[in-house]
Amino acid sequence: MIKKAVSYIGIFFLYLLSLTPFWFLYLISDMLYLMVYHIVGYRRKVVQQNLQNAFPEKSAEERKNIEHKFYHHFCDLVVETVKTISISPRQLSKRVIATNPDLVNKVLSSERKVIGVAGHYCNWELLALGITSVTSKKFLIIYKPLSNRIFDKFFLNTRSRFKGIPVAMKLVLRKMVELKNEPFMTVLLGDQTPVRHEATYFTNFLNQPTPVFLGVEKMAKSFDCEVYFCDMQKVKRGYYTYTAVPLIEHAKAAAPHEITKAHVQYLEKVIREQPEYWLWSHRRWKFKPEDIEGAIVD
Repeated sequence: MIKKAVSYIGIFFLYLLSLTPFWFLYLISDMLYLMVYHIVGYRRKVVQQNLQNAFPEKSAEERKNIEHKFYHHFCDLVVETVKTISISPRQLSKRVIATNPDLVNKVLSSERKVIGVAGHYCNWELLALGITSVTSKKFLIIYKPLSNRIFDKFFLNTRSRFKGIPVAMKLVLRKMVELKNEPFMTVLLGDQTPVRHEATYFTNFLNQPTPVFLGVEKMAKSFDCEVYFCDMQKVKRGYYTYTAVPLIEHAKAAAPHEITKAHVQYLEKVIREQPEYWLWSHRRWKFKPEDIEGAIVD
């Protein structure tokens, strides 16, 4: 009973906070940065180790500069995610803009099944809402259920505000089979860390062998999807663009691991250009090839 009450109070507070203007949320972000980085030191060792492994060619000063910028962006990401609870279509259309709208509209209105691949880069929550708000095609929003059912339902409603269809990760294939005779679209995060028993394929990513979740490739091949990379860029605080980059036109015809390597390599290119916008606090390199029996290293 107490847990429920605390959950509902927390949701009420988050909703009220989401109604405040962006400028106020960014004041909170600035204060949060001082707390998260300087006082608590949230995952600083993880971030520093990830940056050192990914960019051994950079000086300690350059990596420290990326680290500071990352934590500023990370705190912006937190408050922007809160804002998605109540953001209006008008606000969203001003803050998440397609750079190649003709191609995006063609993709969104086609009768083909489409998989967009993105990473934990810039603001993937705003990206999904931004695309969902401009398509009439059925859009699957893939999520990992939270252990707290009250918060899980709340964030499910938030993510589906713009006609998106929320689907739990383990039920994605079943939902795609259900829609096999209809055009649909989804955006998957291609840099998810696979669970140990699925960490069978490794490829070079950010200067180190990295296990890659093969779900994107398996789903794309199963339904012969068109595959695009959703290249999101941060223009300035609170404003983003995204570009639909064609990767594979007919997934069934792709060679084994061709789709996976294509989206991993493109994400690395994006990260190397502006590394501060990737989620460096993620424990991405939990497994090494030698830890996994029968691992494929490509």
